[in-house]
Amino acid sequence: MSIQRHEIGARMSQAVVHNGTAYLAGQVAQNAQGGSITEQTQDIVDTIDKLLAQCGSDKSKLLSATIWVNTMDDFAEMNAVWDTWVVAGQTPCRACVESARLAAPGFNVEIMVVAAI
Repeated sequence: MSIQRHEIGARMSQAVVHNGTAYLAGQVAQNAQGGSITEQTQDIVDTIDKLLAQCGSDKSKLLSATIWVNTMDDFAEMNAVWDTWVVAGQTPCRACVESARLAAPGFNVEIMVVAAI
């Protein structure tokens, strides 16, 4: 079995494909750090779209998602972006967890997904 890695870094790869499944690292809003939850969530799902395409997949093939938010007070705002992004009828199983601290100050949401190829 082969393992393909995408956007390999010293610490981690942004995506790994194995046995017909794409595993994405947790994504933060690199282009919207410090922005609103709406801006950060949109930046993240745009990055997820790009990474899934590199892996030969897309959001219609999402299997699971884990979302971390700094506060559940942002839950509705994050969901407003999420709900317009996911494919109706093909939504993944999902967990959303409040976490007071993410990777760095200014990041208020992080999303990790797994998708079929």
